[in-house]
Amino acid sequence: MKNIEIYTDGACSGNPGAGGYGVVLLYNGNRKELSQGYKLTTNNRMETLAVIVGLKALKEPCNVTLYSDSKYVVDAINKGWVYKWKENNWKRNKKEQASNIDLWEELLPLLEIHNVTFIWVKGHANNIENERCDFLARESLKKPLLDDKNY
Repeated sequence: MKNIEIYTDGACSGNPGAGGYGVVLLYNGNRKELSQGYKLTTNNRMETLAVIVGLKALKEPCNVTLYSDSKYVVDAINKGWVYKWKENNWKRNKKEQASNIDLWEELLPLLEIHNVTFIWVKGHANNIENERCDFLARESLKKPLLDDKNY
């Protein structure tokens, strides 16, 4: 399997508010950048969507090292929270519904296709690729925005 690095970031102007994501895929000296903005969404939705978009861009099963500055996304996977939420009918606890169920349901099957290692990186800490993703996410707000249908 190919070894791919993916950097992701999401941004929102207000939370909720207009938001976007940025993705950088790196493989064997090649790079691909992806971004899109939305009229009304949340930061956590954009962080999660960035991961989905990055993984969906892969044309075959890959070994992926995925870097994100989102503790929400990285901890949900690495600490197993999302799997517990799913087992509990998408409840975080007895009373509280998990957020962004539509995105988690889209992400989990992608994690069965690819061998993904999630690594948290500190945001705005001079990580060049994370900074580039942040730039892409913010710049996407200057282009025509889509509706986040499930927000």
